[in-house]
Amino acid sequence: MAFPFINSIISWFLKKRKHQVELFLKYPIDVQNEVLFRLLNTAKNTELGKLHRFSSIDSYKKFSSQVPIQKYESIEPLIERCRKGEQNIFWPSQIRWFAKSSGTTNAKSKFIPVSDDAIENCHMKAGKDMLCLYINNNQNAQLFKGKGLRLGGSSAVYEDNNSYFGDLSAIIIENMPFWADFSSAPKPEVALMEEWETKMEAIIDETINENITSLVGVPSWMLVLLNRVLEKTGKNNILEVWPNLEVYFHGGVNFNPYREQYKKLIPKKSFRYYETYNASEGFFALQDQNNSEELLLMLDYGIFYEFIPMNQYNGENSIAIPLSEVKKDINYAMVITTNGGLWRYLIGDTIKFTSIKPYRIKITGRTKHHINVFGEELIIENTEEALKAACDKTNASIKDYTVGPIFMDGKKQGAHEWIIEFNKAPENLAFFTELLDNSLKTCNSDYEAKRYNNMTLSMPKIHKARKGLFYDWLKRKGKLGGQHKVPRLSNQREFIEELLQL
Repeated sequence: MAFPFINSIISWFLKKRKHQVELFLKYPIDVQNEVLFRLLNTAKNTELGKLHRFSSIDSYKKFSSQVPIQKYESIEPLIERCRKGEQNIFWPSQIRWFAKSSGTTNAKSKFIPVSDDAIENCHMKAGKDMLCLYINNNQNAQLFKGKGLRLGGSSAVYEDNNSYFGDLSAIIIENMPFWADFSSAPKPEVALMEEWETKMEAIIDETINENITSLVGVPSWMLVLLNRVLEKTGKNNILEVWPNLEVYFHGGVNFNPYREQYKKLIPKKSFRYYETYNASEGFFALQDQNNSEELLLMLDYGIFYEFIPMNQYNGENSIAIPLSEVKKDINYAMVITTNGGLWRYLIGDTIKFTSIKPYRIKITGRTKHHINVFGEELIIENTEEALKAACDKTNASIKDYTVGPIFMDGKKQGAHEWIIEFNKAPENLAFFTELLDNSLKTCNSDYEAKRYNNMTLSMPKIHKARKGLFYDWLKRKGKLGGQHKVPRLSNQREFIEELLQL
């Protein structure tokens, strides 16, 4: 049970952290350089440290010339050795935990090493900061007078060759301090249940009579849970179930397509939404202001950041720049060096800086999740913006979507093929398509050029998906719950063809 006095004690503790955040806000480049050389010094006697001569590195220039940029495939053999029990490859302390992540485009699982340092000084630290920033911005917060409902992954943590693997959320729950359970729901054995649909019912049974004050989870799956809560309780909105609910901490997918649906479910003007940016590889950024869509890049989590301008992106052969050289409004691929033992690792995400003082970002998509079959350079940020514009003008709302190319055939132009599952469909799909097309032209000049007089691209083709199509597709793939999400954009037709068959 969470007693009222706990609220004030924890609030006081979290506010102390605000002073450390202010330090990296004031000296961002100094803090980042300190992180880099601490990482190099810590790992200088590991296998990779000796291979790349970490002990000889005394500048960023040397670091970038001696340590290659790498994708998962490049380090997979080393990870497999580590999973079988070998140590001191990436990081000097023992690595027992591996975050299993298949992402959205690849059925093959990735196993990201997660050191104890990364758990404690990155992921756990970020969880505290998430609360710290919220409480500092909302002096009347009563978060700890109730419990936070956490919606984690559907994979339990398994033992395998003296190591453990599972969803990152499962690993975090396994490593939570015992006192965290007093302020969280559901209890770990329910949170870690593997079968998503069974777990969802168990979470509802455990929490509908609790005093839930906050929500934590991926918007698409949390929406499924909240709608099921209303079905089961017969209530009109979530506040009738949990009247003291005050904030939703979300991440994993762009929240804008879901925003209006949440406002209907939680009709409370003072209700807050706070975005986080984390992945199996690390925790990177947090919303630090009320009512903002910008995320503060967190510079003291044991992660050193580099960035590759997407117009110069060439995978592992790209040239990266440090934080000190980034500019606003340029699309960058992110490269990370971490206290989990990842060295100049291409995470696959793309971001833009919305501010340099301090360093705030917006997530724009994935390096793989774009369409550039015809030179149109379409990214997720474009499609989200265009969909919002089309929905606003037609009073429509969207649940899920994916887009792929229609390849040129002889003299026939190419096009983009969309499958959209609507919560509320537009009355005139042809008009919606026209609005979407015009919005894409407005926000992407390359798309506009390819659409000029239908020379390369013709009008988009939109299919109105049946209810539950994407849910059924993910279920068939064993990807319900957790961090699993629908791939928005692809240069291939694989996802489009699978969905059309369903």
